[in-house]
Amino acid sequence: MSKIKRVGIMGGTFDPIHYGHLVTAEAARTEFQLDKVIFTPTGNPPHKRYPVTPAEQRYLMTVLAINDNPYFEVSRMEIDRPGLTYTVDTLESFYKELGNDVRLFFISGADAVLDILTWKDVDRVLSYCTFIAATRPGYPMDKLNQKISQLKELYGREVYPMKVTGLDISSTDIRRRVKEGLSIKYLLPPSVEVFIQKNNLYR
Repeated sequence: MSKIKRVGIMGGTFDPIHYGHLVTAEAARTEFQLDKVIFTPTGNPPHKRYPVTPAEQRYLMTVLAINDNPYFEVSRMEIDRPGLTYTVDTLESFYKELGNDVRLFFISGADAVLDILTWKDVDRVLSYCTFIAATRPGYPMDKLNQKISQLKELYGREVYPMKVTGLDISSTDIRRRVKEGLSIKYLLPPSVEVFIQKNNLYR
């Protein structure tokens, strides 16, 4: 009998990807003994209210960012899919692609988990994967713990909180910094910083 592989799925707009994403993915990989983490840039996300950078550029930045970690991969699944991007479709596709001997872990921020009942087909989403809810040290856990209890009661599924130490970086702040001509060094990999400069992104 083959060993069940444990695969993390790290979804996100990655506009741009930064060290917060990478540290969170590595923390999940080690804490939950994942065989690999697949970064999945969104194609046409339904919840974003700002003009999103073209998918191909966000994909290339993600490839550059994870290049030095052999446990990280990038999938084009969502950016190649036409129409709006929904997590339930992505997880279903990964199940078909990876086979039955895989257990999927969806790595997400705690704030996204708080909104999970607004997601499309949330019952199916939770049936396909185990959620890891990443928080910063000092994050107020009351609401998250209530949501975790609610999801367990409604769907019988566990959500595991995971504290990620020391980083409070956001893509929104990086885009603002670039627009205002401020430094983004040490917030993201140098290769991604060079890509942003060469392609004149976020100006």
